[in-house]
Amino acid sequence: MKAYKYIGQSVVKVDGKEKVSGAALYTDDLEFGPDLLYAEVVEGPHAHAIINSIDTSEALKVPEVLAVVTGKDFPFNFGLYMKDRFIFAQDRVRFYGEQIAAVVARTPQAAKKGAQLVKVNYTPLPKILNPLDSIKEGAELLHPELKNYEHVPWFFPKADTNIAHHRKIRKGDADKGFEEADYVLEDTYEVPRYSHCAIEFHAAVAKYDHSGRLTVWASSQSPHTQRNLFAQALAPLGIRHNDVRVIAPHVGGGFGSKAGVTMEIIAAAIAMKVQGHPVKVMWNREREFYNTYQRLGVVAKLKIGVKKDGKITALKHDLFWDAGAYVEYAANVVNAVGLSAIGPYNVENASIDSYCIYTNLPPGGPYRGFGYSEFLFGLESHMNRIAAHLGIDPIEIRRRNIIKEGDLTAYGAHMNPNGLLQAIDKVAEEIKWNEKLKSNDPDIALGKGFSLFWKAPAMPPNASSSCFLKFNEDASINLLVSGMDLGQGFLTVMAQIAAEILSVPTSKIRTENPDTDRNPYEWQTVASHITWGCGNAVRKAAIDARDQIFSLVSRTKYLPVDTLYLEDEKVKCTTHPKFALALKDFIINGIQMEDGTFKGGPVIGRGVFMPEYSSTNANPETSQGGHPNVHYTVGAAAAILEIDIQTGKMKVQKVVEAVDAGKALNPSLVKGQIVGGILQGISTVLYEEMKFDHRGKLLNPNFTDYKIPTALDIPGEIVPIIVEVPQPDGPFGARGVGEHTMIPIAPMIANAIDDALGVRIKTMPITAEKVCLEILKKGK
Repeated sequence: MKAYKYIGQSVVKVDGKEKVSGAALYTDDLEFGPDLLYAEVVEGPHAHAIINSIDTSEALKVPEVLAVVTGKDFPFNFGLYMKDRFIFAQDRVRFYGEQIAAVVARTPQAAKKGAQLVKVNYTPLPKILNPLDSIKEGAELLHPELKNYEHVPWFFPKADTNIAHHRKIRKGDADKGFEEADYVLEDTYEVPRYSHCAIEFHAAVAKYDHSGRLTVWASSQSPHTQRNLFAQALAPLGIRHNDVRVIAPHVGGGFGSKAGVTMEIIAAAIAMKVQGHPVKVMWNREREFYNTYQRLGVVAKLKIGVKKDGKITALKHDLFWDAGAYVEYAANVVNAVGLSAIGPYNVENASIDSYCIYTNLPPGGPYRGFGYSEFLFGLESHMNRIAAHLGIDPIEIRRRNIIKEGDLTAYGAHMNPNGLLQAIDKVAEEIKWNEKLKSNDPDIALGKGFSLFWKAPAMPPNASSSCFLKFNEDASINLLVSGMDLGQGFLTVMAQIAAEILSVPTSKIRTENPDTDRNPYEWQTVASHITWGCGNAVRKAAIDARDQIFSLVSRTKYLPVDTLYLEDEKVKCTTHPKFALALKDFIINGIQMEDGTFKGGPVIGRGVFMPEYSSTNANPETSQGGHPNVHYTVGAAAAILEIDIQTGKMKVQKVVEAVDAGKALNPSLVKGQIVGGILQGISTVLYEEMKFDHRGKLLNPNFTDYKIPTALDIPGEIVPIIVEVPQPDGPFGARGVGEHTMIPIAPMIANAIDDALGVRIKTMPITAEKVCLEILKKGK
């Protein structure tokens, strides 16, 4: 294996000192001077209602109020994958808390007072708060105009229903597979909605200046995608793409909530009405809960048939997703899961129906794991139950069924190289799977749980990344990319890739947050693809720069290109050991020739990456024929769980998780992702749950009533394990790991409870109360 100097090293994060010292600036920290205006949003008090009239006259009388805007000012729909949203509600509201209008004032206090005086007259309509109710015969249509919505070609909305998209998989013959099975297990699993709980609120400031330029500063995972959507939505007002500039300061957590566009478009639109003034729109903690994307809830009906030896003969997975009032992003979550709901198994006969369903709850959207955590809760619980029925060890049944390199996925593409078997072995060894647990305390039960996981980047086939690489006089480098560092260490890893190719230490490479006017295109920082996608663009930019360097040196020093190499910021030659030309001596000013002329000039590298083999062209009735997913990242996890049988209280004693990173470009950062993912996963399975009342109003939009873990809830021991089976098209073999690390946690905990107590819990979250009730039920 080739030895690297920077790749595979736990280099210190390039933005670490800035963040630790408090020097890092976030959107709300930025100063905009005395012309700054503030907007307060008026929200609807119904989950579903017709808007009869809006009276803004009293609000406009409030001193320092400059404007009140409503849906009539912006009758334009928008959306990333399906254009079913409006900036402000038009003729009806579809979820409790939806924005109806906004009051713009010189002070936050005046804006808030004005918002309280806006009078809206409604006629309530029947509301639907459950996806299964939404698909019943005769259910109220929440989007009667669904058939007219513009959407990406791989979505299949059902006109005159509440099904916004239906991803259907048919592989082999599922009916025949079930007939051949010796045992069939069928059951239903439910997962509720969750909040992202990023520490930094959503925030956006927008200014439409007198030159016709719209600039938006936003806490964002998707600066270029936001620019695109702003330009599309505001095109009727004369805005073009090159009129829009998005500047993304540091982001204080996202987990998917700051992907695409949510509240940011409110600031952009309002700015068009108060030209010359910057306008700030700032969410508070409550709005973070009810008026940004939420993780979708799901009802999953699962049926698996197996032979006596545990080999899967057929799988049927019906997933009914609560996607909320608008599905412009959520429909792609549903689509991604539909393609992958066989899990990391080689299943010859599969039938999958993944339904994206409108309800009158807040819009669903991307969340770390993109639906995989939700469907694997049922699937990996099911695998343990089947193993118990057959008398086969839970790990052994997985070994017999796992998908291997070259096997066919649910949609007929070949599985990429992977280290799933190595991950299973390493986790089983570390958790001492074959050693039985015994508690010395009669009130404490102990159990072990195990789960596999897999996930592919959910992205359009033409999602692309790009990079500019600029050398400076001292051979330092400015690396211009447009991915966002959300704490995962993206900027550091990009610097490592450039450093390895150009022999310039990471301490001399500056990578910063994007400005769409200055930085080249990046689709989004989502889907755990940014290390792979943007990493490839950086690699190509560095190679481009290196090629320019070698070409210049070759034609000025008369040395063959193939004898040149870079080492310690110098160009060296394999055939002339004494030759060493420092980069700083020519990288900007060129190389002087004997006649006094100079050759060369500033070296600027350029790199672009798009997975040109990806395709969504497939039969919509079977999903066979395309190549929608670029690759899968796989892994395994296990835990030891302690349960107080008197109270149901649980404590995770130890977690082991192994993930196949392809190549860990920075092992410390990969291990950090594993630890972080485990903790977020534990939080969703043991603590979190969004609770709505009969009106569709969220009851717990705060951290008093919506529980998340503290330092006291961290497992006693966490063992992160890195497996490395290279991804053929990854930069140095790397693939993404960011979302995957939380995906196995819910079924792992559920399986540990079953091991400890012999009870199976099929609804999340798995609270102490539910455990206690199951213990009591079992005792009867």
